[in-house]
Amino acid sequence: MADAEKSTEPRRAARRDKVRSGGRTVRTKVASAVWLVAVVCALFLAVGALLIALKANENNAIVAFVLDVAEVLDLEVFSREEGIFTFKDDPNNVRGALVNWGIAAVAYLMVGKMLDRVIRP
Repeated sequence: MADAEKSTEPRRAARRDKVRSGGRTVRTKVASAVWLVAVVCALFLAVGALLIALKANENNAIVAFVLDVAEVLDLEVFSREEGIFTFKDDPNNVRGALVNWGIAAVAYLMVGKMLDRVIRP
């Protein structure tokens, strides 16, 4: 009976190692996905601020899409009109977009990297 237990122990250890390895792989992929989402969000905010600063045609479908996504991602805390910094003398909110959306982009990158570090094994 003791010999049978000894022969199954290496198989159990191999299975245990395989499960641990699979868990590490899943955690690594989830961490990479979280980081990718954070980078994409930051890019939308940065490109949106750039489009506003360059006075891009907001009637263009691509420009409108980028600006709409950026406005959703600003979470009202980083809004270009009523965000952390407001500029009353700026009727087009160019400075508000550059400053507030820039801060939001950095915040997304910081939170994304922190979550990446927590999730990754």
